[in-house]
Amino acid sequence: MDPLLLLVVLLWSSGVQAEEKHDSTEFARLVRGASRCAGTLEIKHLGEWRPIDMSDWTLKTSAIFCEHLDCGSAVSVEERKESAGRSVWMINSDCAQSGAALGECVISGSSSSIVDFTCSDSVRLLNGSSLCSGRLEVKSNQSWSSVCEADFDQQDAEVVCRELGCGPPLVLQGALYGEVDAPVWSKEYQCGGHESALLDCRSSGSARNSCSAGKAVGLTCSEPFRLVGGANHCKGIVEVKQGGWRSVGSSDWSLKEAAAVCQHLDCGSAVSVGQRKVVSLRSMWRITPDCVHSGSAVRECARLNLFFYIQHLTCQNSVRLLNGSSLCSGRLEVKSNQSWSSVCEADFDQQDAEVVCRELGCGPPSVLQGALYGEVEAPVWSKEFQCGGHESALLDCRSSGSARNSCSPGKAVGLTCSEPDRIRLVGGDSHCEGILELKYLGDWKPVFIRHWNLKAAAVVCEHLGCGSAVSAQSEDSTEKNVWLIRPDCVKPGSALWECAKSGYSSNVLKVTCSGLQAEEKHNATEPDDVRLMGGANLCAGTVEVKHLGEWRPVEESDWTLKAAAVVCEHLDCGSAVSVEQRQKSLTLVWQLKPDCVQSGSALRDCVSSSLSFFVLDLTCSDSVRLLNGSSLCSGRLEVKSDQSWSSVCEADFDQQDAEVVCRELGCGPPSVLQGALYGEVEASVWSKEFQCGGHESALLDCRSSGSARNSCSPGKAVGLTCSESVRLMGGVSPCAGILEVKLGDWKPVFVPNWSLKEAAVICEHLGCGSAVSLRMITKSLARLPTRIKPECVQSFCAVRECVTSVYSLNILDFTCSGQQEAELEQTGKH
Repeated sequence: MDPLLLLVVLLWSSGVQAEEKHDSTEFARLVRGASRCAGTLEIKHLGEWRPIDMSDWTLKTSAIFCEHLDCGSAVSVEERKESAGRSVWMINSDCAQSGAALGECVISGSSSSIVDFTCSDSVRLLNGSSLCSGRLEVKSNQSWSSVCEADFDQQDAEVVCRELGCGPPLVLQGALYGEVDAPVWSKEYQCGGHESALLDCRSSGSARNSCSAGKAVGLTCSEPFRLVGGANHCKGIVEVKQGGWRSVGSSDWSLKEAAAVCQHLDCGSAVSVGQRKVVSLRSMWRITPDCVHSGSAVRECARLNLFFYIQHLTCQNSVRLLNGSSLCSGRLEVKSNQSWSSVCEADFDQQDAEVVCRELGCGPPSVLQGALYGEVEAPVWSKEFQCGGHESALLDCRSSGSARNSCSPGKAVGLTCSEPDRIRLVGGDSHCEGILELKYLGDWKPVFIRHWNLKAAAVVCEHLGCGSAVSAQSEDSTEKNVWLIRPDCVKPGSALWECAKSGYSSNVLKVTCSGLQAEEKHNATEPDDVRLMGGANLCAGTVEVKHLGEWRPVEESDWTLKAAAVVCEHLDCGSAVSVEQRQKSLTLVWQLKPDCVQSGSALRDCVSSSLSFFVLDLTCSDSVRLLNGSSLCSGRLEVKSDQSWSSVCEADFDQQDAEVVCRELGCGPPSVLQGALYGEVEASVWSKEFQCGGHESALLDCRSSGSARNSCSPGKAVGLTCSESVRLMGGVSPCAGILEVKLGDWKPVFVPNWSLKEAAVICEHLGCGSAVSLRMITKSLARLPTRIKPECVQSFCAVRECVTSVYSLNILDFTCSGQQEAELEQTGKH
């Protein structure tokens, strides 16, 4: 490895600073900012300073660099657009967060998007669950000091939280985040609470130079969320603060995600979640559903993106149900004067329950019983509710004073409301067929189709008592207000309304169920079929599926050879050789999600209707396949003739035959040829000896001679392992250049989010030593049917099987360390 690169990697990974006599800023710096802890991030890699591209960065990534620069916590990260692209270092956010040496995460590229970020200059919180919690340390004269509780109060905490870009302080308590590891600050802070930085506050001398155990300041600030533009702080557009306040773009949020936000804002239950259209495309925060469920770290995983829709939600601000199995069940709590109180059963009846269930958007109460959802943890409501049952909110009901201020164990109100699902199918020949509509909060709206398949539609049919799902198809409409429902949220027994959010679409979902009487007849119908059309033989061409009596092509949607292998097997063809995306005019297609196809589900359960410009072309091997191997390029060899598959005995097969098979399967040259590697013979045995020259394109093109055998001794059936078809092209040696993968033809690779860790696997496979550098090259828009995700590379034997088709301007060029070794090896061969 280049000595300078090795030094960079070691410094990044080990954090060696003064002890090795290297200033931390020698390899990273923030320039053109208000202080050394703010500005445009530049790093020095391979001897060259360049800015960093804004490649899906988050505050978590920025925090790594703030720590490296000996600044405080990460406060904000921004994208700055320049008028023209320039050379940058691209650092993948996920790689940087993985704990890898940062030198391994660097790719060379060109971009007009530059990272600007701000670290706090003189305060930080350590060992917390987020950047807004931890043990407080203050920096002065280039050293960090803890602060004693006795020298710090609530007003001081407000200043620190503001300086860190967090919300107001929630908890101020020692010993929450570990013992003191740093020197102790020798002054007492005297902040007014309005200052912008802690070191702007007045301070007085303190006699202490140490803290008693557990007395160093531990601080938890709230996360900076808010809802704006609504009638109160529990309703409106979602905004998150990072530097300034910015709206959250409409994402795949449902009421489940909204509930987490409502809880964080100390509001009640989530009532509705939806989207509002903005006038023009705007830069907003993208916050994924899985991030929302992490709660305290939402601000840290926000990424900038462009949106036409803005996220809006409504929480109920005075009642909530806790610890239940859904949003419509739990222990009742009521809010008044900013605090929550449980309610005693004796002060609450069925009519009161009807009001609460209606207020929460749920169906009528089904169970009213104490102790169902845990013991009382909050103060007890001091009044008896006297609702008539018609009120719209519990606090609108009359109430009378109650003598009680506590509940006996098990006597706090536990309430279960019925689920509010009102679903129907309209416009069909019966109530078991038609456009799916959902009624929630008093509105019937159609449901927008987004990758729905029969698994999701089956939940609807079961709920309606309509038997099995027969079809789930999109139907064109004028753009209208709809319920948006993610199919992965819909599970048997789940409440559809918890998966719904309000939005707009010109496509709606039409569902056909079998119906109770039709159930038996439906189960007896022929299974759906699949075929390949327009190819050289029955094992190559455009994938078409027959569903509901109609043949349509299949849309290319992240298909890999793993998914294609299922289709090849279904057609009794050999191994999957190539899968490609082909563009055509807009047409009706069947969409088959590859993860559903690979799950073992029946193909009909994975089908949904859609419109697309792209279709899927697939090539399977016609007459050879490898079984029971770890990839499509390894396994026990079988050959097909007269519609039956036969194993081959080792004595009838040699290295030149193996070269032909590997070529026919689209794999690299054979690496292992040995019997018994992949199980015993389960098929009939091929009765001829192959006599290939090694240059043939298919095994059955080879000459063969008669063989007397019709069985193989145990362990003597051919087991074959071919190498993966990967190469570097256009460089100064076989160990440098553009990465290409063979899928039918050799194609360059678009590689999102790669780092030197993934490149190292390729270099090792090619016998080229270590990975030295990565460079993203921008070309004219090209069809590149090879995108490889980083997680796939970690299991190299299957790299070729997890490539997918894309259109991209970028391809990957990299250099391995073993150029000279590879050149010597090539010279030796000649």
